[in-house]
Amino acid sequence: MTSVQIITDISPLEQQAQQYFIKGNYTQAASCYEQAIETESEVKSHYWKLGLMLLLQGQEAEAQMTWLLGMEEGEAQQIEQWTAELIKVLQTEAERRETLADYSFAWAIRQHIREISPKYVNNLLYLIELSIKLENFTGDELTSLEVIDLIRSEAIIDIELLLRVLERIINDDPLHPSVLEFAECCLTHVIQPQTFINILLPAAVKIAHSMRQTKVAVLIIELCLRLEPENLELLRHLAAFYLRDNNYSQGIEVAKLCYSLSKTVSDQVFAKHLIQRGLIEAPAYWNEAYAVFLEQEYLLNSLVEQQPINLESARVLRLFNANSYASYLQDNPLKNRQIQNQVAQLCQLNVQEYANEIVKRYKQRSLYNANKQIKIGYLSHCLSQHSVGWLARWLIQHHNREKFDIYGYFINYKQVDDPLQEWYVQQFTQAYQGGIYTDDIAEKIYEDEIDILIDLDSITLDITCEIMALKPAPVQATWLGWDASGIPAVDYFIADPYVLPESAQEYYTEKIWRLPQTYIAVDGFEVGVPTLRRDSLDIPSDAVVYLSAQRGFKRHPDTARLQMKIIKEVPNSYFLIKGIADTEAVQKFFMQLAEEEGVESSRLRFLPLDISESVHRANLAIADIVLDTYPYNGATTTLETLWMGIPLVSRVGQQFAARNSYTMMMNAGITEGIAWTDEEYVEWGVRLGKDEALRQQVALKLKASRQTAPLWNGKQFTREMEKAYEQMWQNYIEEK
Repeated sequence: MTSVQIITDISPLEQQAQQYFIKGNYTQAASCYEQAIETESEVKSHYWKLGLMLLLQGQEAEAQMTWLLGMEEGEAQQIEQWTAELIKVLQTEAERRETLADYSFAWAIRQHIREISPKYVNNLLYLIELSIKLENFTGDELTSLEVIDLIRSEAIIDIELLLRVLERIINDDPLHPSVLEFAECCLTHVIQPQTFINILLPAAVKIAHSMRQTKVAVLIIELCLRLEPENLELLRHLAAFYLRDNNYSQGIEVAKLCYSLSKTVSDQVFAKHLIQRGLIEAPAYWNEAYAVFLEQEYLLNSLVEQQPINLESARVLRLFNANSYASYLQDNPLKNRQIQNQVAQLCQLNVQEYANEIVKRYKQRSLYNANKQIKIGYLSHCLSQHSVGWLARWLIQHHNREKFDIYGYFINYKQVDDPLQEWYVQQFTQAYQGGIYTDDIAEKIYEDEIDILIDLDSITLDITCEIMALKPAPVQATWLGWDASGIPAVDYFIADPYVLPESAQEYYTEKIWRLPQTYIAVDGFEVGVPTLRRDSLDIPSDAVVYLSAQRGFKRHPDTARLQMKIIKEVPNSYFLIKGIADTEAVQKFFMQLAEEEGVESSRLRFLPLDISESVHRANLAIADIVLDTYPYNGATTTLETLWMGIPLVSRVGQQFAARNSYTMMMNAGITEGIAWTDEEYVEWGVRLGKDEALRQQVALKLKASRQTAPLWNGKQFTREMEKAYEQMWQNYIEEK
């Protein structure tokens, strides 16, 4: 039956009522339906539509009375049929209101449907969806409307609606206690598991990273795995979440399962990466970690040899940072960088393949006005209470706004209370609070016509790598992060005379841009009130206290053994150990190492993490000497140690990660404690421990350096960075 036939089948009064209704004249439409009831009282649809017209005029009580009147004297079966007809009439109007974006009225109509049929679950789902659109959803509706119980017991549910509501809920209020229960009750109705997974997986990533609620993210992934227990993508995320939550044993176990299920070399590479990550958090497993590293190296070389250029984005993202743990295990930049450069080049080739049109469009950008302010874009997931956030702020603060327009691109903007993140937002000309999607962020950079894009993450974040590979800005550089990424689309790596040896350009694809003194400077750090006392740790007041405060990644067993040799040689000395790691494994490792080196275990103290960065800095003062790690030095921890005026012993290597403390000490005017060999490391550690006068001399030099040293002059450093930016831009203009 066509729509024209429907109209001709109804009475003239109904036709007239519909015309009034379409025009919004509900009073006249109601009058027509009243007349229709007088002449055709047996036609129940007149009552339903009259009630609707009264409802649309705000006469709710009259509307309900009209509907009840239409139900009078009906038998149970008839009333059931009439109720269904009434609901259909109301539902049709609710849907019409939704298409008009009149969500308030649609919600009111569906509330009446709920009163008529309280257990009509699809209507309740629409009510929740409308509440979210109206921004008055609290999450409590899931229990107050008994939706979860109804979904569990209901056989027939609009699955498309159910999943749509699930997606809205988990994006609107993912941490509400009932949300996970709601997701779980949806399981029995899921027909296509991947659709369900596609909703929950991005939410889990957001919850883990943006909201820092890893345990909730784990529960969500475990829920998805009930549908597909061997889904590799889910298992990869589950392993990563376990490791992020410091649950290393389960993380390693799931990562090994990933490897056993991986069929392609690229999948095997990432599984090995996850296994390696878990193992190096616990020093006792470093032998196994090194074995895995060699297997990973073999796999990466195999992949480079194959040169696949048809990899999808997800696999490429995982490859970008697959080699990121190499520098924790060995100081061999020639070998490590060669592999990193080759892998990064392979990744970029694939990005150019699957994002060909975008890359072409970005290449065809017109040459911007050379006389305008240079637009600098800073790209990172760490512009918050993170090491990068603490260190980059002085550059941002001291920027010359008359010469430079500075933009901030936040990846995975944190949805938590983070004062430093909010500070950054206020500093930029524009701050793009991005999520986890490369295309969105890259496009914004391109639309903003950024001249020079500065990557602060390097390969610590895959999304950053993919953005840089797309090259949304004409000039791109890496600064401050892990090391250079090796991505061909990155033009420069910003360094200084110390942090890379003179020969380093031989194994970097980026042009090394050396600033004249230091690649990093800060004006200082906030220092809180200390919470550590020697007497509370049962350490004598005249003891020599050594400290190492680094995460498990950096605790190479060879260096830890050197630290034990130092403790053994210095009478009345104690060793404090602190940092993010597998706590039990770290304690067991150092206790065993102490026994092997003949150091009494009573001289070791394992400290919990501090409540804040400022308290951590204050607590550094308990130490007489800080022992740095190698082959991966401290960076922020080194700066904090020097700022607090505490002597540091650091072993210098060849790679960027093994020279951070070296450049910082040199730029603070300190050479005492710089060791070029393992033997010198032990010698400096022992000498500083035994020579109190030397320690005081170093402390005084460090205190004085606050007024004169390049390391503590953020403004001067910013001027040097700005000169570099101007020259980079001039080079680009001349090339064009």
